[in-house]
Amino acid sequence: MTQAPAPPRAVRRRHDREIVSLALPAFGALVAEPLFLMVDSAIVGHLGTPQLAGLAIAAALLSTAVSVFVFLAYATTAAVARRVGAGDLQAAIRQGMDGIWLALLLGVAVVVLTIPTAPWLVDIFGASGTAGPYAVTYLRVSSLGIPAMLVVLAATGILRGLQDTRTPLYVAIGGFATNALLNVGLVYGAGLGIAGSAWGTVIAQCGMAVAYLVVVVRGARRHGASLRPDAAGIRASAQAGAPLLVRTLSLRAVLLIATAVAARLGDAQVAAHQIILSLWSLMAFALDAIAIAGQAIIGRYLGADDAEGARQVCRRMVQWGVVSGVVLGALVIVARPLFIPLFTSDTAVQDTLLPALLVVALSQPIAGVVFVLDGVLMGAGDGPYLARAMLLTLAVFAPVALLVPVLGGGLTALWWAMTLMMTVRMLTLWLRSRSGRWIVTGASR
Repeated sequence: MTQAPAPPRAVRRRHDREIVSLALPAFGALVAEPLFLMVDSAIVGHLGTPQLAGLAIAAALLSTAVSVFVFLAYATTAAVARRVGAGDLQAAIRQGMDGIWLALLLGVAVVVLTIPTAPWLVDIFGASGTAGPYAVTYLRVSSLGIPAMLVVLAATGILRGLQDTRTPLYVAIGGFATNALLNVGLVYGAGLGIAGSAWGTVIAQCGMAVAYLVVVVRGARRHGASLRPDAAGIRASAQAGAPLLVRTLSLRAVLLIATAVAARLGDAQVAAHQIILSLWSLMAFALDAIAIAGQAIIGRYLGADDAEGARQVCRRMVQWGVVSGVVLGALVIVARPLFIPLFTSDTAVQDTLLPALLVVALSQPIAGVVFVLDGVLMGAGDGPYLARAMLLTLAVFAPVALLVPVLGGGLTALWWAMTLMMTVRMLTLWLRSRSGRWIVTGASR
């Protein structure tokens, strides 16, 4: 990122207002999404341990399937925001519709593959003989909601690109409430058991997709945008999303390798790792909310041919990322004695957890910069670079992490390897931002 004079205080305040107005609702929507699984777990848990174990396996498979296609939101946000900045709302919504049609096609393909292969997928995860049938049932029913969830991702990208993060928050809250009510009614009232929980989630997800489509269709009609599928536009959306898919798969590989290494370290180590990973993911929601604001704002500035404005808001968002990381790290250190007993009473797990948590706390400012610059480059449509950078990061992380058990390291060593991974990501993203090569103005990249 090239150096430029610091913007006046009024400009910084304007950037701050933009960031907060987009990031806060985005954070609420991000936090609301995991509550679906929490509600399902709480309700199914009362049916019995095999049912809960089956839910855990099926939910892991489903969350992986959906998270792989998160590019539908990211790529759509960047493309729509550029056209908003260029003042062409009709083209912006048309671009978003291409993303929705792509989401539907991918969703149907995933359902067609998942339903017949469900028993095989569950076996791969090592489900027991008692939990396996429940996992298969939940997976097959819940997979019917995948097209709706992918539509939700694409439609969320449209609204974020239109600088609207409040509607996704309202839809997420409505979906969470509907899911809770349906789960109770279908599991216990109708006596459908774990299948009732799955059907309740599918219905809630379809309701969310319908709510989004109503908003998008109204916008399309208002601005005269076509709703029909366009083969060229769908191909363009897929091409824009492909590099982000590579980035996401590489990141998922990092997390899977870390969990596999932790499992080799022993039961106490892997239990502590799971607790830390849950906390790390929670903090990631806060930082990802800033990144989402970055995607929308940067795309709009570049679409408006305002390269200097993009540089200024990038600089300001990095400052936000650093400060947020420092605050989150400090909270982890201060609150350790309070939240660790909530997760486990096992002293062996607690003793393993404490030093590793210090490493996580110290790495949060790095994570803050990583999330923000990731969002900035996504907003700029710089997907190919993000893919290459994440592949490089994976290549550095994998051998280091795999050496941890070989050299007799414990969980703390593994999380130092995770910190190395985040540092490599920060360096690759920082070098790109410094180069200015991400700054490509215009309605399309």
